[in-house]
Amino acid sequence: MDKEAWKALSLERAIEIQTELRPKVVQHSIHKVEDFETVAGIDLAYWNHGEDEYAVCCIVVLEQKTGKVMESRYSCGRVEVPYIPGCLAFRELPLILETVKKLAVRPDLYMFDGNGYLHPRRMGIATHASFYLNRPTIGVAKKYHKIDGVDFVMPINEQYAYTDILVDGEVCGRALRTRKDVKPVFVSVGNYIDLDTATEVVCRLVNEESHIPLPTRLADLETHRRRSELR
Repeated sequence: MDKEAWKALSLERAIEIQTELRPKVVQHSIHKVEDFETVAGIDLAYWNHGEDEYAVCCIVVLEQKTGKVMESRYSCGRVEVPYIPGCLAFRELPLILETVKKLAVRPDLYMFDGNGYLHPRRMGIATHASFYLNRPTIGVAKKYHKIDGVDFVMPINEQYAYTDILVDGEVCGRALRTRKDVKPVFVSVGNYIDLDTATEVVCRLVNEESHIPLPTRLADLETHRRRSELR
């Protein structure tokens, strides 16, 4: 990955890269849910200082069976890649990969606070990052952004109820209600996993404290804590 080239990236070239990667996405899994003994949650938080923009990336690794935190690492730095709509990965990947290098534990699965295949070009951050992480990935977004004008159907008000989100006849993700009486999250395949397995992993990692799965929830809390310290 050439960071200097990414800094001068045009929208046309960014879309071209995403288009080249899309056929390489694998939406099936050779793994069972139990095979993912360790799951890492990834999130970033941003802030401005003068005319410069900074970010911190936090990764929290959990033991899936117990929910025990095994490791937590972070990296921070100035954001040098401009924001291009639909191309968030180009901004976030440098810090993500820097933080991954600090991990003593190599997670079996990475979970992102963001989208994967549920993206206009099927190349959200969870999918794009997978080509550098070489591990199965899942996207779990808190908000839904319409793709080609397609909205989602609200799941019935029962725990683990879901509705698939179809774009041009293709299932790109699903709206999943992880707990009764709470708004859904939006789950999509990142890479090297199927949607049913991804959904089951998310359901297993939700507790009574939040409707957000524990890995990304803890990573989100950690980014806010680190941002407060760093800014």
